[in-house]
Amino acid sequence: MKTIEDFNFENKKALIRVDFNVPLDADFNVTDTNRIEAAKPTILKVLEDGGSAVLMSHLGRPKGEKNPDLSLKHICAAVSDSIGVTVKFVEDCVGEVATTAVENLKSGEILMVENLRFHNEETSGDVAFAEELSKLGDIYVNDAFGTAHRAHASTTVVARFFPENKCFGYLLAKEIKAIGKVMQTGEKPVTAILGGAKVSSKITIIENILNKVDHLIIGGGMTYTFIKAQGGNVGDSICEDDKMDLALAILRQAKEKGVEVHIPVDVLAADDFSDSANTKVVDVDKIEDGWQGLDAGPRTLENFKEVILKSKTILWNGPVGVFEMESFAKGTIAVGNYIDEATQNGAFSLVGGGDSVAAVKQFGFQEKVSYVSTGGGAMLESLEGKTLPGIAAILGE
Repeated sequence: MKTIEDFNFENKKALIRVDFNVPLDADFNVTDTNRIEAAKPTILKVLEDGGSAVLMSHLGRPKGEKNPDLSLKHICAAVSDSIGVTVKFVEDCVGEVATTAVENLKSGEILMVENLRFHNEETSGDVAFAEELSKLGDIYVNDAFGTAHRAHASTTVVARFFPENKCFGYLLAKEIKAIGKVMQTGEKPVTAILGGAKVSSKITIIENILNKVDHLIIGGGMTYTFIKAQGGNVGDSICEDDKMDLALAILRQAKEKGVEVHIPVDVLAADDFSDSANTKVVDVDKIEDGWQGLDAGPRTLENFKEVILKSKTILWNGPVGVFEMESFAKGTIAVGNYIDEATQNGAFSLVGGGDSVAAVKQFGFQEKVSYVSTGGGAMLESLEGKTLPGIAAILGE
């Protein structure tokens, strides 16, 4: 696996695919700089070697049209502030204006090219467009895990024009290693905590990780499909009736593979989907009509705690309750605390997937786990066992 550490960028121009698809406010100020900060070590390595950096990214979904609201010029100031170097900007990513800007770039300088998705050829993976992009650098560096599952021109196709001079940036290399630790090299016992609303959205992940884990903790809305499938009463709780056979099949597969499955035994139920609803703790299989389970109960959390604290490798994908409401956030916070404690005791913990990452950030667990993935869809496809096109392109697969 070639990483940025394998190259010296002295007098070289690095063409870096970053993921700067960041949120902007009404005045075009960047409101969350996490993705910019995540790419900083890769950019600094190039500059410190004595090279220059050409940054390319998408922003939003302009669908092939030049939308001034989605211009990357809006984020140049935030990138300049982060890196400590004034970022130059060019108003296209291909053509003479772009190549001229690159030719004039000196060592130690950074150039941001315009939004890749102003061209339909980016998302269609057009080879000629990728070849045009390839003229903007001597070495191609992919540091955009968030788009590694897309076979776009800038994430995948462009790599073929750098047969020897292509590598992963620090961020993408870390993502690959973190997922590998869970899926291949993780110290046992390995525990996966899967939450979220639907079994259907996690089925491929569950089927793939049953071969890798020792413990599977089921939480969140998925719980009630498993409980109802086993004959329990779930009241008005979210439930995929058409996935109950699937839930039972998962339990059978887990038993055959020797995986211990841990499903909530009690829940915090509410008489309304509201922060101000009446609540009570009930057995998970005895929820009355008119009530719905919205968070893990105290006995459940004790069970989860015991499993998590004896784990050496932990994957957390999905909250165990409706954490967006304060009344139903306690379970997710508790799970975060258990993972924090296990991590302090030497476990490796990986958090990935939109809602669990949002929860980790909301409750301040970023620094308390081993790694927080930056890519939602890419992370999920990795866990499903898929080879991501953006990664395969660098590995030469």
